[in-house]
Amino acid sequence: MKPFKLTWVLGLALGLSSAPTVVRADVPKGLMAEKSVSKGKEDVVAPGFEAASDLKAVAEAKDVTELKLSAGGLAAAGNSRSISGTASGKFRMRREANQLSIAVAGNYARSAPTPADAVQTTIQNVQGKARYDRFLSPHTAVFGALSVLNDRFMGLDLRFNVDPGASIYAISEAKQQLWAELGYDFQFDSRRDETLDAARAAGNVLDKTQLRHSARAFVGYSNTVTQAITFDTGLEYLQGIPETKNWRMNWGVSLASTIAGKLSIAAAFNLKFDNNPLPGIQTTDYLSSLSLVYQLL
Repeated sequence: MKPFKLTWVLGLALGLSSAPTVVRADVPKGLMAEKSVSKGKEDVVAPGFEAASDLKAVAEAKDVTELKLSAGGLAAAGNSRSISGTASGKFRMRREANQLSIAVAGNYARSAPTPADAVQTTIQNVQGKARYDRFLSPHTAVFGALSVLNDRFMGLDLRFNVDPGASIYAISEAKQQLWAELGYDFQFDSRRDETLDAARAAGNVLDKTQLRHSARAFVGYSNTVTQAITFDTGLEYLQGIPETKNWRMNWGVSLASTIAGKLSIAAAFNLKFDNNPLPGIQTTDYLSSLSLVYQLL
């Protein structure tokens, strides 16, 4: 897998909500308390389960409709030449025990290390995800998610995933959350023709499409250290069934700090590892970013 070059992206995010800015769409958000810090990711009170009679009142208090848009870019010229852009949009609607969230994002970059080198595309991907959560109590939920990905350097025209599962919160305090998710992952891959041609030239004949079945586990942790500083991280593991060599891991971490008023700065790092990628594709992709975030409302 061609590794992503470490790229710091300065972005301006526009949000139509007072909720924290979010980058991880796969975390149930309805259980979170509102925080004053705009985080580089998105992702309740003493441990245990609240009485069922309190569920409706708690759920209604968390009803919300959110829409956030962000965009950023970087350009350089002279001894080295590069241009990059990133954009994303996020929507979340919570009504009592039901929640729908949708997220889309795209990243693109071209660069040349020296004036004598030709400019080449180094990052090119588009992705989207939709998720529905049904909260059974303030600490438990069941969910279903659909996601799509197009990534040139992963050799994919399309990666389509279906992820049903359940989540439980071990710690659900106003300033700290620790939760876990268990479920199933169905994956359909449609591979790029140029990737198949390169593999064939190296003596590997691959199918245009592939199906994978996996067990999925996720653990997340979020801590509002102060009203101005927030730390957030999550680790996802997918184990292929019955092909045990097909396992993947995704990890993300972010630290956000308020600068002044609604203006904050967020640093984030994301890593993707595939133990069995296509021939000629490296196992690990990583991306780091530094974002300037502004909450409009």
